[in-house]
Amino acid sequence: METNDQSQLDPRAVNATSVKAEDENAESKEPEALKITAASSNPKMFTLPWNQPLATWPDDLLVNLPRGISRHVVRFVRVGDDVYAMKEITRSVAEREYELLRRLRKLDLPTVTPIAVVTGRHDKDGNPLEAMLVTEHLKYSLPYRALFARNLRTDTAERLIDALAVLMVRLHLAGFYWGDVSLSNVLFLRDADAYSAFLVDAETGDLHANLTEGQREYDIDLARTNIIGELMDLSSGKLLPGDVDEVEVGNRLVDRYHSLWSALTDVDTFNPDEMWKIEKRVNKLNELGFDVDELEVKTAADGTHVLVRPRVVDAGYASRKLMRLTGLDVQENQARRLLNDLDTYRASTWRQNEDLEVVATDWMREVYEPTVRMIPEEYRSQIEPAQFFHEVLDHRWFLAENAGHDIPMAEAVQSYVKNVLPQYKLDKKAMKDINADADSGVIDDEFTYADDSARGQGAEGEGAAGEGDGYNPEDDPDAAVWSH
Repeated sequence: METNDQSQLDPRAVNATSVKAEDENAESKEPEALKITAASSNPKMFTLPWNQPLATWPDDLLVNLPRGISRHVVRFVRVGDDVYAMKEITRSVAEREYELLRRLRKLDLPTVTPIAVVTGRHDKDGNPLEAMLVTEHLKYSLPYRALFARNLRTDTAERLIDALAVLMVRLHLAGFYWGDVSLSNVLFLRDADAYSAFLVDAETGDLHANLTEGQREYDIDLARTNIIGELMDLSSGKLLPGDVDEVEVGNRLVDRYHSLWSALTDVDTFNPDEMWKIEKRVNKLNELGFDVDELEVKTAADGTHVLVRPRVVDAGYASRKLMRLTGLDVQENQARRLLNDLDTYRASTWRQNEDLEVVATDWMREVYEPTVRMIPEEYRSQIEPAQFFHEVLDHRWFLAENAGHDIPMAEAVQSYVKNVLPQYKLDKKAMKDINADADSGVIDDEFTYADDSARGQGAEGEGAAGEGDGYNPEDDPDAAVWSH
């Protein structure tokens, strides 16, 4: 992986993984036997049919979840209690993407979690198969492309694009150049009143100590072009609501990106008697979803102006507090809502003078847990418990306002499950259309699965160093390396 100066990268990223992908044109020996380098010690990984092309894996292993379009074969596979996304790609690309995702996760950036890279795959006749990149499925998420293929409200579409702009700003601030932003490479996760976007595909990305303005502008312009093109593609297939303006959506991404980037990185200059403007700057950042960790304030050389640059961090006070009190690990806006309900419970039980930790334990046992246990089984993969609880609270308030009196929690849950929850479930036809659309984007099936024993180990089989490369599993920061 090329960087402008590897030594200047954040040490967390430099030391994130033992996998170091070579140049894709380098000549190195392909492993003669299966090799799994994993950031997970799940033993069931070793029992999967690695000697079969992914497109032919048995149905009883597969999980029917919506996928975005990919240049490669992608499937969701159940491995024990976990669901993993499997992508078949060349060895060098698989190792490089695994390495990048590990580095981005170490920087606490919103990306899918890399689980393993699998090389040395061969079919039952000994013919080489492509490598496999394995990532963890992000629960309760959906690809942006699948969302836009449904009947989205205008304000929902705008919030999705805003979330994507935030994701791109965060990646660029960390020095990551994406190079392939698309509706298929981003996952959506709803967090109470906030929408979050997660990077799925880092195949063409690169990590730099400092990203240049040219690289940033090219990345955002490429994103605009790709998104407009994908929306037009959906429209031509009659999968896009007729009132969506494809170009306007792309332009909004650019506008929101520049607005956020400016708010985070601009240096304010004002007179020493105008220090009140600092609060205005901080408030603007808070509205965009960021907390200010510290402010760099310097007097200009002329002595008459003050320069202010904020150092921002992701807002997270509420989520940290809720985890400390209850052990619940949820998104920030969900945490705010749950803490509000905890405060209400504390007041309604006249326990303001008791330790909050004790009250929180009772709230979990008496309020939260009984409520989330009422999620019907068929919806448990569609909505996370904290989000369910949050929306039940909103629904309960709505019912109480209409009725003019309080509504019992159990009654509110029953009403929510009957009247609101069904919107979360994709019907079978929608799922089939989305996945058929995704599979239509695979362009390398014929090469990958052609029965051609003379194919040998051409460029597609080359990549990182093989069995004789001095690799030592004892020095590997990844959780497990299995060879067979």
